[in-house]
Amino acid sequence: MGEKLMVTGAAGKLGRSVVKHLLDEFGVAPSSLVAGTREPSKLADLAARGVEVKAVDFSKPETLVPAFTGIDRLLIVSTDAIGNRLAGHKAAVAAAKDAGVKGIVYTSAPNPHGANHPLFFAGEHAGTETAIFDSGLPYRILRNHWYHENLFMSLPAILKQGTWYTSETPGTRVTRVAHEDCARAAAAALTLAWSDDKAIYDITSDEALTTEEVASLASRILGKPIDVVRLSPDSLASGMKAAGVPDFVIQLTLSMDATNSAGLLSGTSKAVEELTGRKPRTLASFFEDNKVALTA
Repeated sequence: MGEKLMVTGAAGKLGRSVVKHLLDEFGVAPSSLVAGTREPSKLADLAARGVEVKAVDFSKPETLVPAFTGIDRLLIVSTDAIGNRLAGHKAAVAAAKDAGVKGIVYTSAPNPHGANHPLFFAGEHAGTETAIFDSGLPYRILRNHWYHENLFMSLPAILKQGTWYTSETPGTRVTRVAHEDCARAAAAALTLAWSDDKAIYDITSDEALTTEEVASLASRILGKPIDVVRLSPDSLASGMKAAGVPDFVIQLTLSMDATNSAGLLSGTSKAVEELTGRKPRTLASFFEDNKVALTA
């Protein structure tokens, strides 16, 4: 391809997976790839393979133009500083333009635009997308839906107690997607031929399931019955607080339930298959492959 690619957040789970796919599946030469991270020491293994590792810290905007100079295509992986990342993201976009980057790929969230959005951090993604739009650079925005892997945080406890408490509206359908499908889609978006792309992809699986359907699937595969109990947001928050759940997790759970109920993750997409040539992983496959971890 002859272009220089950079992945930011390359020491994080998603960024590292993207780099792995670029090298091992998409045939990108190590000399054509730059891995950006706040902690270069964590990427010694990539440096040993010939990948250039650069210090990239969005909280230090003065360092970003030098870091991005010479890069043709830049993948901006949204940082983990939820609630405090918009300024850094905008600085990265501005630096990309000033450094002469030819195109941006960005990992966003489902349907993030709109006033009074139920997802409390949606504005950070909407603001980043707007900065990319306004930059005039070609872009591919990947709106990743909830990961299958998010269920590692809640499903083991649900299986033990046999009850799934949710504040979602009855009948709510939600599309999820495997983390590796998101990583592979990002690698594809960074490498597939493009010129003046201005594309937005909803990164989802082929399934839109209710909580009852997910619970039934989990019960069948994991061998433990689950009853779904719907509560008001206030009742769910009170119960979680009484159980010692951290405030941030309570806020996140209620926010995601409200986002689901608003129908913002109800649509499926063929984007994963279009980008990667592979069908996305099913939730049943995720449960089958993670029986031990989910039922420990």
